[in-house]
Amino acid sequence: MREVLSKAALIRLAIFDVDGVLTDGRLYFGNGGDEFKAFHIRDGHGLKMLLEAGVEVAVISGRKAASVERRLSDLGVRLAYLGVSDKRAALADLQARLGLGLEQIAFTGDDLIDLPVMVRVGLAIAVRDADPFVVRHAHWRTSKRGGRGAAREVCELLLEARGQLDAARARYLG
Repeated sequence: MREVLSKAALIRLAIFDVDGVLTDGRLYFGNGGDEFKAFHIRDGHGLKMLLEAGVEVAVISGRKAASVERRLSDLGVRLAYLGVSDKRAALADLQARLGLGLEQIAFTGDDLIDLPVMVRVGLAIAVRDADPFVVRHAHWRTSKRGGRGAAREVCELLLEARGQLDAARARYLG
């Protein structure tokens, strides 16, 4: 765990996949073709806590959905790559845009499409219910499942490694 915290302390950008990480991976379609997703409120608050602590947050997703755009907007997440077939290209764009080294980037994923990014970043994280092959390529695995608090767990790990978790929590006691 010490090695994971050491890697986490360097992170300035946390990237999350959407389906299977910020959601439980299931897709719901209405009769009119509308796509619906369920997001965990604590995951969202974790993203906000990261942003408030000065860590950039981005998402890279193979799917594009209005519900995701709305959720990210509500949370203040400005860096969104949705409907992306080449996640590696999105990573390269983020890296160049923010001027970061790969060791300063974390990525949380759950499936094979996430591996091109996971194997490049400084901290690769898999959610509890990720594909077993993906888990083998992660530096750390959450105890919570995707869409069920995994993202919050990642956020708290990053805040803890930066020495900011206690202060972030203490704000709510005052």
